[in-house]
Amino acid sequence: MLFSIIIPVYNRPDEVRELLESLVRQTYKNFEVLVIEDGSTEKCDKIVQEFENRLDIHYFYKANTGQGFSRNYGFERAKGDYFIVFDSDCLVPEEYLQTVYKHLQANWLDAYGGPDRAADNFTPIQKAISYAMTSLFSTGGIRGNKKAVTQFHPRSFNMGISREVFQKTKGYIITRMGEDIELSIRIQQQGFKVGLIPEAYVYHKRRTNFEQFFKQLHFFGRARINVGRFFPQEVKLAHYFPAVFTLFCALLPLIWFVDVQLAWVQTIILLFYITLLFADAVAKHKHIGISLLSVVAVFVQLWGYGIGFLSEMLKDKTQAMEQNIQNK
Repeated sequence: MLFSIIIPVYNRPDEVRELLESLVRQTYKNFEVLVIEDGSTEKCDKIVQEFENRLDIHYFYKANTGQGFSRNYGFERAKGDYFIVFDSDCLVPEEYLQTVYKHLQANWLDAYGGPDRAADNFTPIQKAISYAMTSLFSTGGIRGNKKAVTQFHPRSFNMGISREVFQKTKGYIITRMGEDIELSIRIQQQGFKVGLIPEAYVYHKRRTNFEQFFKQLHFFGRARINVGRFFPQEVKLAHYFPAVFTLFCALLPLIWFVDVQLAWVQTIILLFYITLLFADAVAKHKHIGISLLSVVAVFVQLWGYGIGFLSEMLKDKTQAMEQNIQNK
């Protein structure tokens, strides 16, 4: 089986080098790599050239259209039987492709997703952010946990689809704002077999500070509402949790002036949640400092997502009201 690895990139040449280095070390060798430069001003063409004798690699430069359409660009030019998409800030364990190949041979999936982890050499903040994005107590496990509280949808930081899936779905129909979730839902609706391969994990560097992380999650919150514009049933109760949590925290100071007893109850609930997060992070990291940062990362994640979710929802409500006024 020939795998085609599609890597869209925008102004991240150093990340591409690390990703390509990890692909050189793959134990399964039957694959090609397509790097799609999405209108970058900081190009990675020279870095790609360094790997031409080590990988079956192809570089394409195109106008900026966003990650979704850049992946489509790669799919259209890929030669493989199966297409795999990675974000440029991922590192791929050397057994990754062998793991996927064995799983597809034993239990075929038309499309799959894999989880992400923090590598040992990640910074404490990167490890904390990884915890926030993978913990059952923060995301509900929706990004690659067997115990997920909602249906699993492959995400394009670590995702694969067969050639047939691309031919029938035509790939991404939106390029940002939840484009991978939208595609995953359509794949499932068209009757393809979709699943999680738990062992096919990548090391995902994500953002390197909390400000960048907040901005990313703010975008994710907006993206969920955007997915709901296509599939209203896919905005589920679990997706409201960050927004409810954000309002819960924002209103707590006011509650102290209105109802002290209720404020104490809210404070105790909040302290219990913080304790739960800290204990879980300690069990995972075995490190007090990283565990404290993990608690901070969860709050940044929930507030970022919650504010983005609420702002995009408010935008929809405002537009609906304006449309009703115009119709009258």
